[in-house]
Amino acid sequence: MTDMRPVGYVIGLLVAILGATMLLPMLADLIEGRGEWHVFLESGIITMLTGVVLSISCSNGVGEGLTIRQTFLLTTGVWVALPFFGAIPFQLGATELRFVDAYFEAMSGLTTTGSTVISGLDDLPQGLLLWRGVLQWLGGIGIIVVAMVFLPELRVGGMQIFRSEGFETMGKILPRAQEIAGQISLIYVFLTFVCALVYAGLGMGFFDAAVHAMTTIATGGFSNYDSSFAAFSGPTEYAASVFMILAALPFVRYVQFANGNTSPLWQDSQIQTFLATIIVLVVIMAVFLTSVFPHNWEQAFRESLFNITSIISGTGYASVDYMGWGSFPVMLFFLIGLIGGCAGSTACSIKIFRYQLLFASIKTQIRRIRSPHGVFIPQYGGRTIGTDVLTSVMSFFMFFVLSLGVLAWALALTGLDFITSVSGAATALANVGPGLGAQIGPSGNFAGLNDTAKWLLSIGMLVGRLELLAVYALFTVQFWRN
Repeated sequence: MTDMRPVGYVIGLLVAILGATMLLPMLADLIEGRGEWHVFLESGIITMLTGVVLSISCSNGVGEGLTIRQTFLLTTGVWVALPFFGAIPFQLGATELRFVDAYFEAMSGLTTTGSTVISGLDDLPQGLLLWRGVLQWLGGIGIIVVAMVFLPELRVGGMQIFRSEGFETMGKILPRAQEIAGQISLIYVFLTFVCALVYAGLGMGFFDAAVHAMTTIATGGFSNYDSSFAAFSGPTEYAASVFMILAALPFVRYVQFANGNTSPLWQDSQIQTFLATIIVLVVIMAVFLTSVFPHNWEQAFRESLFNITSIISGTGYASVDYMGWGSFPVMLFFLIGLIGGCAGSTACSIKIFRYQLLFASIKTQIRRIRSPHGVFIPQYGGRTIGTDVLTSVMSFFMFFVLSLGVLAWALALTGLDFITSVSGAATALANVGPGLGAQIGPSGNFAGLNDTAKWLLSIGMLVGRLELLAVYALFTVQFWRN
């Protein structure tokens, strides 16, 4: 039988840390003086006590390592438990959300999806606005550690190709996670701090700059305004685009860069392909906007750069309602939301490297067809791609398409229309944020959906953030038997 104590210990520790972070929005509410500080005091006490009790009760089972089964359970368990406690301030605070809405909002925050059920953001207490930013900021750094430590060891979706990028092997995964988290945290905090300074220098207020810096570096997309990033314009959009791109690059490259090894950052084929993809898409969209609408080149370039970068990185900010741009841009935004950023970043969706591996495999198969007696081996970054990696990647694509179809079908059964069902399923699995259509598009939110749809989308956000197979494995008989 699986020993659940190591899993419970880590989850309890993280719950307690989440409770401690509630002191920040409590201080924000005290400074603002609207009398909402007690919400986070009560929520923090409940969360910290629960986490400490769970951690202490499981501490006698903690060793140096985790088994594969325990690692699968921990990876999924953390993202199920933390939104439960992250939802408490939304229930007790000024929003007074029902549990389903509060859990949806917290899950959207911690998975850095950016979908929201809250209207009237402009008038909310600063504590709740800051809490939304903190949830995404914590979720961003959390997924980097998961992507660099756990998913490569679990061989999920081809992530095992990055095992050599890490800091040793499976046996001591908890110390390894602490080591990576320490180095990544410094870089993550630094980027957030610089982003906040740039935003403030470009005219944002201190509070807005801090919150938007958190959600930008987390590629989460929560904003303090119902109009999202349309509340800002001009140079701020350019700055946000730069930081969204930086956050969508592999953080292991920043660690290497900080340690004096600069070449991997410039030579990484993932980074090169990601940047080239953005450039091509921005050019196409800018040309379209200047041809169809009365946009000048600067406006067309700025709006194209910002919104394409926001969607492809999974941030989900919107500076305009691009639903009014016509069917071509809408379809393009839907497709690029399924691309994603680089592995080992805060970005989400399918990820650039999987498309690279897919195309490398297709290219190899075509060459074998043309030259049946030749020996052709697919490569990635100068390394031979193993059969297990290709199988994992193909399985990921298959499960992603299957999950998208099943989730869209399930949403349609709840009464949602076709566009809302399909785009809602895609934005949840890809953790992008806004969907398409009048209801959940860039100018709407998810508040009007029925409760069943919100629960389905919450599950979709969880499954998508953890690369699908890390969650699906828990529902197989072999997982519990072996």
